[in-house]
Order: sequence, then C-alpha cells, then structure tokens
Amino acid sequence: MTASDILIATGGRAFVPDIPGAELGITSDEALNLSELPKKVIIIGSGYIAVEFAGIFSGLGVEVGLVYRQQLPLRGFDDDIRTTVSSNLEARGIQQVPNCQPVNLSKNSSGSLSLKTTLGTLEADAVVFATGRVPNTTRPSLGLENVGVELSESGAIKVDEYSQTTVENIWAVGDVTDRVNLTPVALMEGMAFVDTVVHRTPTKPDYSNIPCAVFSQPPVATVGLSEQQAVDDGLKCDIYVSSFTPMRNSLSGRNEKTLMKLVVDSLSQRVLGVHMVGPDAAEILQGFATALKCGAKKQDFDRTVGIHPSSAEEFVTMRTLTRQVGGV
Repeated sequence: MTASDILIATGGRAFVPDIPGAELGITSDEALNLSELPKKVIIIGSGYIAVEFAGIFSGLGVEVGLVYRQQLPLRGFDDDIRTTVSSNLEARGIQQVPNCQPVNLSKNSSGSLSLKTTLGTLEADAVVFATGRVPNTTRPSLGLENVGVELSESGAIKVDEYSQTTVENIWAVGDVTDRVNLTPVALMEGMAFVDTVVHRTPTKPDYSNIPCAVFSQPPVATVGLSEQQAVDDGLKCDIYVSSFTPMRNSLSGRNEKTLMKLVVDSLSQRVLGVHMVGPDAAEILQGFATALKCGAKKQDFDRTVGIHPSSAEEFVTMRTLTRQVGGV
C-alpha cells in the first residue's frame, strides 16, 4: 500500500522489567483473560493500571498485594490525592508494600509463585506486572529505521508540535509518541492531524488543563496543576482541602474518605487545579475541566449555587483557606 501521507498510531504495550523469572508473571493484557480466579495475586506497580486492577481483583474476593517503589501510589498525582488513595486501598484490605522493588520470580513445587523483593519474599498464585507501558514501535518492528523516522531513547517516535515525524509525509499520534498517554489525548491529536493534513489548516494539539481519571475504588479525577507543580512553577497559591465521608458511605458503614482540593493562584485567584477522590469523581471533574479551560477564578466557584445534597457541591462551598504555599 502506498499513500501521500502516513499516520502511525500503534499505541503502547505493557512493559515487563528485566528480572529473572519475569516470564512467570502476566501483564494487564493476560489478567483480563484468566481461565480461573487466583486466590491471591501480587500486583507490581502503583500507577493507573496497578491501582485499578487491585480494585478489580479485590472486588472479586481475591487477596491482593500491591508492591511499588515509591512511598505512596500514583506517582505524579497531587500528594493529598495519593495519601487518600493509599488509605482507601488499606480500607479495602489491599496489602501495600511501598519502597520495594522486585528481584526475581520463581515457581514453587505446589504451582504457586514466589516473588523475591528488596524487602523479603511474597507468595501468590499470580503476579501481575503493572510497571508501565512503552511505545509500540519495535515488537514487531515497524521498519521506521529504513525510512529515516527518528526515535527517542525510550523508543517513542519523535514528532514536532503538529505531530509530524522527521520524515515530511509521515506523522504519529497517541501513545507511540509518548507525549500525554491518554486515549482522549490521542483522539485530540488525531483530529488536529486531520485539520493539519486533510483540511490544510495547521493545528496544534492543546495540552493545557487535560483532565484525567483513575478508575480505582473509589475513583480519582484531576485537572490542572497539583500543589507541588504550582510551587515548582514559582507560584504562590491558596490551597483549599475538604475531606469527608460521603452520606452513602456513612449509611453503609464503609470506611472510605472523599477528598476534594482546589489549587488557586493567590495573586489572580485563578483556579489552577481541581482534584478529587471519591464516588463519581470522573463525572464531577468533567464539568470543572471546562471551567478551568475558561479561566475560572475562585470567586466564580464561590458564586455558583451548589446542587444539594451532592458531593460536587463541596467544590463551590469551600470558603476556608487550608494553607498558603509557594511564593516568597
């Protein structure tokens, strides 16, 4: 097949660390196709996939262990979010082993698996590697080296701000470029490609204030800057935090917290970040993502009438400053 323009959108694939016995483990791909449910599973990792699968297996009655290198799960998210997620995982009976790395994996005579780590040995019926994903350019090879398309050290396709590769008529979008690895972002990049190449209207994808969600139990949703990112950018910020037990959890006796957080620029009062852990977090944050795109200020939130009784109304009724950070 030949074409005047070629678009590469081959996505990413699961990464498995290079440790002895790694072939005995599975990835999230195989975890969705198990012939029988393990009694105990160890998940290595603490990102989107790891936390989501921990909730899936736990909900099916499986004993779950979560092993990860950091102090808290979900590296890159706001620290208050990470702390709350860790607490909620514990409340669901999921064993967390932080500050820990896998060393090797072996099979026992009984058929179970032994995972040797830097903190000791763990036993399980299945081990799931949720250790990230890598650009899908080499397995199988796309032959990019034959035509001069350059790759980064991680194997991602190098592109410019219009998604054009180092070859004039070859383009790439989505996880294979390792920019922002989210399905809706790949769709945005694809539509910008259509505008640029098909409609001849050069269009750059807009990566500002991209909302995202982790479908843990309860879920996480966030848009904009975390507190630490705002501080790292040299901004002085007002931080508003509310943590509470939703009415549905109080009535059911479930010991899980909802957390809501606003990061606000102290000078302009523009809302820089909105973060939530709790039921329906993704549905709630979608609307607030629009507000951030429109440049909403804290006063706009304060003037908005809340829907009562709902968790979402907490975002427009936060009046008490929790702390002020950053600046000089």
